[in-house]
Formats: sequence, C-alpha cells, structure tokens
Amino acid sequence: MSWEAVIGVETHVELRTASKMFCGCPVDFSSEPNTNVCPVCLGLPGALPVPNGRAIEMTVSVGLALGCRIAADSEFSRKNYFYADLPKNYQISQFDRPLCVGGSLEVEVGDATVAVGITRVHLEEDTGKSTHLGGSGRIHAAEAALIDFNRSGVPLMEVVTEPDMRSPEQARAYAAELRAIVLALGVSDARLEEGSLRFDANVSVRPPGASELGVKVEVKNMNSLRSLQRALAYEIDRQTALAEAGERIAQETRHWDEAAGVTKPGRSKEQSSDYRYFPEPDLVPLHVDDEYRERIAAALPELPGPRRDRYRSMGLDAEAARLLAAGDGLGGVFEDAVAAGADPAAAANWLTGEVVAHLRRTEQEPAGIELDGVALAELMAMVAAGEVSATAAKTVLAGVLDGEGRPRVVAAARDLMQIDDAGALQAAVIDAFGAHPDELARLRGGDQKLIGFFVGRVMLATGGRADPRKVSDLIRTKAAE
Repeated sequence: MSWEAVIGVETHVELRTASKMFCGCPVDFSSEPNTNVCPVCLGLPGALPVPNGRAIEMTVSVGLALGCRIAADSEFSRKNYFYADLPKNYQISQFDRPLCVGGSLEVEVGDATVAVGITRVHLEEDTGKSTHLGGSGRIHAAEAALIDFNRSGVPLMEVVTEPDMRSPEQARAYAAELRAIVLALGVSDARLEEGSLRFDANVSVRPPGASELGVKVEVKNMNSLRSLQRALAYEIDRQTALAEAGERIAQETRHWDEAAGVTKPGRSKEQSSDYRYFPEPDLVPLHVDDEYRERIAAALPELPGPRRDRYRSMGLDAEAARLLAAGDGLGGVFEDAVAAGADPAAAANWLTGEVVAHLRRTEQEPAGIELDGVALAELMAMVAAGEVSATAAKTVLAGVLDGEGRPRVVAAARDLMQIDDAGALQAAVIDAFGAHPDELARLRGGDQKLIGFFVGRVMLATGGRADPRKVSDLIRTKAAE
C-alpha cells in the first residue's frame, strides 16, 4: 500500500524592528550578552509590557499579503511553560484571537500550482538564547548552560498553514515563497542560517483516500530549505515503514540531524491545553480599524507572484523570473538595469549567471554587493560597443563586485579595454600565422575550422583584449593573401 503524506508548516519570523516586542530595549544581536535587557524582558515583578506598534504593522502587512482577514479585535495570551530561557515562566503570544486569520498562498511545484491554506498569522515574543557547554552543544550530556537574554522579547511573527501539502517538494516551495514575501515586505532579513526565519513542520501519513489525519509528528532544527525537504522526506519514509509494519507512530517532537540525515526523538508533543493559555491581564485587546488596515494595504509593494509574471512578460524564463523576484535584492538591480537601457533577458542572464556564481563563491548576500543596475547596464553597453570582449567583461564584473569601481574604471585599471589599433591586431595575426605554419597551410587549403584556432591564439596573445569578430575577419583576409 502507498501512503499519503500530510504536511503543515509553522514559520517563526524574527521581525526587523528597532526595539523589542513589549519594551524599549534595542534589538542588536552584535551586542555583548545580557546588555540589551530591562525589567520587562527579564520578567522582573511589577514590570508591565507595552506592545510594539511597528511589529503590529509588519504582521498586518504579511497577513494582507497572504490574503488573510485582519481581525478587528485580537488579544495577547500567556503561554505557560517552564524553561531556563523563559524568565517569566510564560511567553506572551496569541491563542484563540490571533491578529490575522484565513488566507492562502499559491506555490508552483513543477507544472502544478498548489494552494496552501493559511490558518493564522500572529505575534509573540522570542525567548532567550541558550548555549550548552559540553555534550556537543546539545542539552543532553551538557555540563552547563549559558543564557543570553538579549533575544528575550524580540518580536516574532508566526505563520501557521493548514495541512494542505502532500510532499516535501511542496513544503519547500511554500517555504521559499513565504520567505520571498517576507523579504519583499522588508519585515525581516529572513536568514535561515542565523535563525531569523525558522520552519517547523508537522507531518503524518495516512492511507490514500482517507479523510482522517494520522498521528502528527513535529520536526524541528531545519536551518535551510534543503534541510526542510530532506527532513520531511526522511520522516515520511520512517512513518510509512512503521505504518506498513503495523507499529505505533508516537506523537512527538523530533529534531533533524543534518550530518546523519535522520530525525531523532526529542520530547513528547504537547497539546495546547498543556500550556494553560489565558488572556494576558496586563494588555488590553488589540483593535485594528478599517483606516489602519487600508493604510497598510495601500503601502504594500509588488509581491513576488505578480513580479514573476511581469518578468515572464519581459521575456525571462521561469527560473530567472523566480530568482529575480525572490526579494533578496537582485530584482532591484535588474529593474534599474532595464530602466538604464539594458535588454531584460540579457541583464537577467548576467545576474542569474555570473553574479549569482560570484555570490556563492564569496558567500555574500545580494544586499551587500557593490553592483547597481546602472553599472550593469554600462558594462553590457561596453560589450555591445566592442569596448570589452564578453570574456573580459566577466573579469570587469568581478572587479566591480569586489568594490574596485565602475565598469569603465575597472576595465581601464586592469588593461581590459579592447584593442582598436588595426596595426596591432594585424601584427598579432601575422605572429600567430608565423608560429603555426602547418595550421596556416591547412586553413589556406580550406579547413575553415582553423579560423577559430587562430582567433584563440590572437586572443591569448592580446590578453583577451581583441574583438573576436574583427580578428576573425582579419584572419580570413590575411589567409587569402
């Protein structure tokens, strides 16, 4: 029997605000441990929380982008549990009256489009950060734990989906699309490797055609889209094997071990009743009126889906449109390059090819590169005008990305401008003929493939600074003499 996977995803997004969720402490993860703290985020008796208005705006904007209904009245609740990095012994979150409800997000998986329902989007505060000494950095077998409360109280937005996904590929596509929306809205830097975007997945298996859900297992510790897909694939296989063997699947939380490629058991899965939620008595209900909601809706930027469609209409292929609409900064460079006169498809090829390769090689983020759209358009115009060769242009681009200056400055400094002197080109061709008399004889005998051979010799001799088209024409002329 083949079993059907049922997947839902919970996403925690660390909001990019200047201060924490319920106090005025700055959000700065470069600070020394336990320096950005106050009585509120340390949970000291008598301290009262004050909601961060900017965090509320950000959450409403995400809810609107996901097609959610923004609740006119919502409230914060206390989520009670005991852990060393939770100084109040409760977390201020939202329970049965969240800020945003309903909604959906369409994602493309291959040739199919999958609609993923959004259950809710709500606000809460983050916990402190625990660092375990010994025991390979995990709580088990650790000798001690250090806690940094700088993260305590940082605004978190949680996006919860319906169990609408049926494969790891669909879950990955959903996660990538949500990340693109978060980046487009500017509410978070959405860096998975640094924990500012964290995905937890709930997964179960059931017989095909069954309407009842199977036993849910929560999977944590996935710090990349690839990890999310791999962890779900493993967990589905594990649960399927247990189901086919007639063994019990435990409702639990499991942690993904990237190195081993397996999920490992953590703790038993709590029910909501275990947290003993009740309304936060120190905060009044949150009211959102029509004017507030409409003001935020009017300020929403173009979202990744419509932007991809627009890029496709400009002649870009699906993959280039996806990469440039991902919201990480390359789309802005593309837009500016086209506005400066660059051909859209050619500009996209430069960005998704050479620029992306440079980013991977140097482990840079797109937002940190020196290239702007005007510079890219300038470089492309230099190639079109024959001022630099296509090969040399790649070297020029690398120099621009390394902060050496504008394209023309880099090309001149690196002596990459193409040779315009006809006499110099003619001398280079004659030298190539003299160095390879046998090949010259074959060329004169009709072997046209050797034109490319001699072009290569001249390009090598000139350091790639000759125009291959001019060199090719000159070779034909000189060989016929």
